[in-house]
Amino acid sequence: MRYIDTFREGLHTSDVYLCKNKQIAVTKNGKEYGNLILQDKTGMIDGKIWDLHSPGVGSFETMDYVQVEADVTVFQGAFQLNIKRIRKAAEGEYVEADYLPVSKKDINQMYQELMGFVKSIKNPYLNQLAVSFFGDEKFAKAFRFHSAAKTVHHGFVGGLLEHTLSVTKLCDYYASYYPLLNRDLLITAAMFHDIGKTKELSRFPENDYTDDGQLLGHIIIGTEMVSDRIKTIPNFPAKLASELKHCILAHHGELEYGSPKKPALLEALALNFADNTDAKMQTMIEALNAGNDNPGWLGFNRLLETNIRRTGE
Repeated sequence: MRYIDTFREGLHTSDVYLCKNKQIAVTKNGKEYGNLILQDKTGMIDGKIWDLHSPGVGSFETMDYVQVEADVTVFQGAFQLNIKRIRKAAEGEYVEADYLPVSKKDINQMYQELMGFVKSIKNPYLNQLAVSFFGDEKFAKAFRFHSAAKTVHHGFVGGLLEHTLSVTKLCDYYASYYPLLNRDLLITAAMFHDIGKTKELSRFPENDYTDDGQLLGHIIIGTEMVSDRIKTIPNFPAKLASELKHCILAHHGELEYGSPKKPALLEALALNFADNTDAKMQTMIEALNAGNDNPGWLGFNRLLETNIRRTGE
């Protein structure tokens, strides 16, 4: 099949893609059009059906695999599909593995690295807590397969693991550079900071918000998961439990960014910086990759709140 990351302006494609989202929108002139997000394992692309009443436009819904005939165009620095014909694909016309975006890094190797950090935690209570999650094969399987987001950053199989490992490595560096940091607390908080995303988002191919994800969010969910598990560990220090939960609750840094608390501990502040660094870097990288070989400005990125372009050679 022709993958999305090989698209170039002017290309015509006729292939099957996963319809991640389907909406009916209205132009300034009052004409309805189809606004789609299509996906394969290499990425996602916006698609437009300008003539919804064309005989070539069949019936399909969100999460259907669809046969598409379209031209690749560029809008605001990003590729877009001008869809001429579309229909629901029949079984046998596609292989599901072609449509799940997967981390470019080795998932098993990343998990081994993460387990190395678990072993490095010297505090017996924090170590037991970490082992009870990451040493459990059922949880490990779910964690390795999950994404870190629906669309913002690390929205692919292994994304939650990749992001968590990156944040943990940054925190490990902070702990070595700033001796006042409690390394055991910081490393544990880094490993657990996004654990709630295993319940906030559904599994692939949906990778969408669950009811708890919409109502509670991953910060509250993750704090509850950790809190419940702590209660099963005899004599777990109450002060240490509160400090760990505070780091999770405060890791977005600001109330307007979804954190119920602002960082009040040095470890919470370090975790916030590490999380924000990796999230913003990956957001920029994914935006640059979406622009492919375009050497110019790629337009305004709403997540970064600035116009972006790649560095000149």
